[in-house]
Amino acid sequence: MPLYEYRCGRCEKHFDVTQSVHARAEDTVCPFCHAQEATRLMSSFISTVKGDHKPGFKEMNAYDMLNKRTSSFAKLPPLFGARSAPPPIEDVFSGSEPQPKDPPDRAGS
Repeated sequence: MPLYEYRCGRCEKHFDVTQSVHARAEDTVCPFCHAQEATRLMSSFISTVKGDHKPGFKEMNAYDMLNKRTSSFAKLPPLFGARSAPPPIEDVFSGSEPQPKDPPDRAGS
């Protein structure tokens, strides 16, 4: 059962109560003045890890495996050969084959 922290509305004292999760704050009785005016407070909690598990070990191991695989894939040749330069942007949007450029006319020769 969880431990809840309360403040009494009548005597303004703080106290802790071990209650069920389903217990209502309005039904909690102050141990000092026996009033039913308690307000549940937000409080921090403590968590303990039991056993030989070290938090973060699995994550660190997964990152090491990922780095090893990435470095081994970097040594492989490209899947479809060397990459070529992309076509000029105006050829991509025109939808037609690129036309060879004509040399400039020399008028008067």
